[in-house]
Amino acid sequence: MAGNSFGTLFRLTTFGESHGLALGGIIDGCPAGMTVDLNAVQAELDRRKPGQSKVTTGRKESDKLEILSGLFEGKTLGTPIGFVIRNEDQHPKDYSDLKNVYRPSHADYTWEQKFGIRDHRGGGRASARETACRVVAGAFAKQLIGHYGVQIIAYVSAIGRLEIGDEAMDFDSIENSLVRCPSPSISKKMENHLLELKEKGESAGGVITCKVTDSPVGLGEPVFDKLHAQLAKAIFSINAVKGLEFGSGFEGSKSFGSEHNDAFVLSNEKVQTKTNNSGGIQGGISNGSEITMRVAFKPVATVGLPQQSVDNLGNEVEIKAKGRHDPCVVPRAVPIVESMVALVMADMLLLSRSNKL
Repeated sequence: MAGNSFGTLFRLTTFGESHGLALGGIIDGCPAGMTVDLNAVQAELDRRKPGQSKVTTGRKESDKLEILSGLFEGKTLGTPIGFVIRNEDQHPKDYSDLKNVYRPSHADYTWEQKFGIRDHRGGGRASARETACRVVAGAFAKQLIGHYGVQIIAYVSAIGRLEIGDEAMDFDSIENSLVRCPSPSISKKMENHLLELKEKGESAGGVITCKVTDSPVGLGEPVFDKLHAQLAKAIFSINAVKGLEFGSGFEGSKSFGSEHNDAFVLSNEKVQTKTNNSGGIQGGISNGSEITMRVAFKPVATVGLPQQSVDNLGNEVEIKAKGRHDPCVVPRAVPIVESMVALVMADMLLLSRSNKL
């Protein structure tokens, strides 16, 4: 099976299934001598783990990180960083009724057609539980790019039809919100909406906004490895992502060129743009402005309502999912989006060191 690695210089390879013994990964290319705050890495995992609030799945996992290699006395050795996360709260019996059935909008059918075999326990390798490994690597990447002054922040800007508009936002309050929304008034409405959906066995989609601040000019490798192309690959590799836009995005297509162009100005003898419709990326290269993107997630495919499907014998069946599932993925996906963006930024920062003397 190909496609288990991501990155060029800063590279992550992951392994494991949702209801197997453990998940794990190897981080290659992290420079030697970097002091690592493992408590900060664990804190990132805690932001993603299941069972963290009443609006998430009831599965309980401590997601305790175990580092196997690559660190010595709190510093990176420049060697592969190996790690595992043990699965503790597996309920494979919850999926026994689905062993021969293809769940609507899941990877069951396509996976079985591609490989001829699949792990039906929660989706196996196709499960979003794999993203825990990405959060570990992303936490290392965040600490690396932090040495360059680059920061990443993401938050939930929409759940279903509830969306942040002109409301005041408090970015310091994101982690105090059960849905990771920086608008206190909208956050409470989102929370109540998800509790209603959870009670009904229904689900919703949503949007995560992500911003990269203090990025240096010059990140991105034309022609095929443009910065936004690499970010798009990273984001679309996340389960349930269905859309991505940078800067003005689709709304920008309605503008005239004279309206949309970001005029250059001088500020303290530094070249800057007057506006940021480009979302901080021009010609596939960062221009020093804030990099902005919006990520659209579909509604969770697993719902507790009867659905029509077929089994692997060709019979039409009606299924009703059991088990523990999020009514909406976006609150727990915030650290995943941040992590994938951090992996790209770390990779591009390392690659940029070879651009010129």
